[in-house]
Amino acid sequence: MDIQKLHEKPPYGMIAILFIGTFVAFLNNTLLNVALPTIMTEFSVKPSEVQWLTTGYMLVNGIMIPASAFFVQKFTNRKLFLTAMTLFAIGTFIAIITPTFGLLIVARMIQASGSAMMVPLLMNIMLTAFPVERRGAAMGMFGLVMFTAPAIGPTLSGWVVEHYSWRTLFVIVLPFAILTLIYAFFKLRNITPNRDVKLDIFSLALSSAGFGGLLYGFSSAGDKGWTSPLVYGTILIGAIALAAFIIRQLRMDEPMLDFRIYKYPMFALASVISIVLSIAMFSAMILTPLYVQNVRGIAPFEAGILMLPGAVLMGLMSPITGKLFDKYGARAMAIIGLTITIITTFYLSRLDMDSGYYYIMMLYTVRMLGISLVSMPIMTNGLNQLPMISNPHGTAMNNTLQQVSGAIGTAILLTIMTKRMESSGADLTANAAASGNAPTTSEGLALLQQEIATKAMLDGVNFAFFISMIVAVVALLLTFFVKRVTPPKSDMSSDTSKENAN
Repeated sequence: MDIQKLHEKPPYGMIAILFIGTFVAFLNNTLLNVALPTIMTEFSVKPSEVQWLTTGYMLVNGIMIPASAFFVQKFTNRKLFLTAMTLFAIGTFIAIITPTFGLLIVARMIQASGSAMMVPLLMNIMLTAFPVERRGAAMGMFGLVMFTAPAIGPTLSGWVVEHYSWRTLFVIVLPFAILTLIYAFFKLRNITPNRDVKLDIFSLALSSAGFGGLLYGFSSAGDKGWTSPLVYGTILIGAIALAAFIIRQLRMDEPMLDFRIYKYPMFALASVISIVLSIAMFSAMILTPLYVQNVRGIAPFEAGILMLPGAVLMGLMSPITGKLFDKYGARAMAIIGLTITIITTFYLSRLDMDSGYYYIMMLYTVRMLGISLVSMPIMTNGLNQLPMISNPHGTAMNNTLQQVSGAIGTAILLTIMTKRMESSGADLTANAAASGNAPTTSEGLALLQQEIATKAMLDGVNFAFFISMIVAVVALLLTFFVKRVTPPKSDMSSDTSKENAN
């Protein structure tokens, strides 16, 4: 396909199809979280078992996304999207009719095998279809999908589960999946370049064990504890397998995931900033509901409503930040965005027992605004330095690191919160005993213990937010080294790149 002609007239209709499919997949990611207690009751399963509905989904993503660079290069974008959407639709249909919990897990994994391909495929098509000077706006529209769909998920799920069966969640998704599939069958055409690459099975096995082990280990740490052999065992196996995977990729002429793209300095810097930013972003998504529900005693549905404006604003800002990136570059936007993020995170680290509902909503919303000014511009700037032949590897790497860093960051911050809670609870208990005013009745003791537990959690949440602020400061310092870049102008496999300072 003539790239020049493609850049003059991008296939907006085709990209719209992919946007709808990706939106449905993203929406599905967060739909089931609120419904887990209901599913536990229906199938009589334990919390550790029901968690596999999200853990299994995440593990398949962790296995498939690193391999997406191979799939995007090997198969046409039409064939890949139709296959991915078919798998997603089949998994959704099985979830609706499943009579057993085990089959529901299988259905979720089939869904994940399809949805894992959506994001890398869409990003590669946009990198191919748009010239560098218009990529920011295009990637901004992608951000609208990436941030808005997960935001709608929990709120929609809470309302549906309150009024209907949890299966209705899948019933809502299925028609959109089928209609997107039918429309894509007739309208989708091929625009991404393909190469005759071969899949190295050993690399796939190492990748699956590496990324899958790390994702599972860190995600399970909050529930099972760091001393669980299952947690540190899977993390250790994942780390060893990942090290072997990286060494193997660096020695191969046709790697499954090319780590040599890190010789491009702005892509490497963008990866580090994105990792740090993911940790900071996921912290608020976990800590805010904990504070709102456990300290302030606000119901789950109202807690979801509190977080909705911030997530929707983040999605709506993406097209705007994309256009601003095209005009001003990533560095200025990232400095402004991270400054906003740091200030709001500082105030979130100073919450008290009766902080107002709308005050918390305002802080969370403004914080998400700050993050929206950073995430997509930084990622796009890094990808812009890569030659076209490396785009599949760049998008696969970004998506993989986002998954892994989100899991690791969440686990570490929850651990920090828990440890702070324990030490704060012990201090409060000791102070209550030393004061000589401790209640003597069982009812009074229960109330005191509840009060201590609530104050300890507040201290733990505030301290975790403070650490998150320090993490955001690190990201801010790194952004001062960001430069505006353009990809190589020679042939696609060129290793040269042109850098222009902002």
